[in-house]
Amino acid sequence: MEQSNGSGEQKGKRPVVYISRSDCFSACHRLHSPLLSDEDNKLTYGKCNNPNGHGHNYKVEVIVRGPVDPVTGMVINLTDLKLYINEAIMSLLDHKNIDKDVSYFKDVVSTTENVAVFIWDNMVKRLPPGLLHEIKVHETDKNVIFYRGELA
Repeated sequence: MEQSNGSGEQKGKRPVVYISRSDCFSACHRLHSPLLSDEDNKLTYGKCNNPNGHGHNYKVEVIVRGPVDPVTGMVINLTDLKLYINEAIMSLLDHKNIDKDVSYFKDVVSTTENVAVFIWDNMVKRLPPGLLHEIKVHETDKNVIFYRGELA
């Protein structure tokens, strides 16, 4: 990794900066896989398999990474980023039953891992190519899921 010489630039290259914007949404879901028996679902997901579901106050962080534009001084206009987050996350997930209100989860278990993938897929459609770096979803204060668009 190349370092700046103190002026922010080196040999015509622009500094690369990471920006994180956070928002919170409330949603409910039930962890239940149609590929497992009812007994295996109960063993796998425990109380999170409650037939009536359960809720979370999620915190989501969208992290973008890119060069600072020499004209605007920005990686991305934060007003635009806020709009994209509202379109891609808040309007689709806030105060929703994830399993019933979000068609993506019709056949996908609504784990926080899959919620992070869903958010990534929606954000990457809106942002300039290569700008999205990471999605963090805080399910609780102790459970945080990170996704960077990687496939195995």
